[in-house]
Amino acid sequence: MNNTYIPSYNYSNRNWYIIDGRDKGLGRLASEISIALIGKHKIDYHPAVDAGDYVIVINAKEIKVTGLKEKQKIYFSHRTSRPGRSKSESFNDLMSRIPERILEKSVKRMLPKGTLGRKQARRLKVYTGSIHPHQSQKPKLFDLYTK
Repeated sequence: MNNTYIPSYNYSNRNWYIIDGRDKGLGRLASEISIALIGKHKIDYHPAVDAGDYVIVINAKEIKVTGLKEKQKIYFSHRTSRPGRSKSESFNDLMSRIPERILEKSVKRMLPKGTLGRKQARRLKVYTGSIHPHQSQKPKLFDLYTK
């Protein structure tokens, strides 16, 4: 009889990676981050096992988008006190107000839906500048495109 093999994983040895978002495209950066959060870069990857790592993104304010996305891309929020009301905000407005939110939303939409994806999204730390409070974890540089 065939049994499905699901590898066991030691959750205590997660790595910390740092990614510099300066002058990188939003979509390519988000896909690189989601691969690290899911754990697809590891040899023992399995879709049902949460084997991903922690990811720190610095310089989120300097992420680039191509084309007319700066002017035409709109982010919606449906969390209002009245039904039927939604708030919309352009890319430039959200970038000037909360630049971390743009990257967080694009990465979260690339993760699996459900409890596994929510656990993976909690391991993403995004900062607007180059200073972050995770120096004691000794993060390594994660650059998937040069490997």
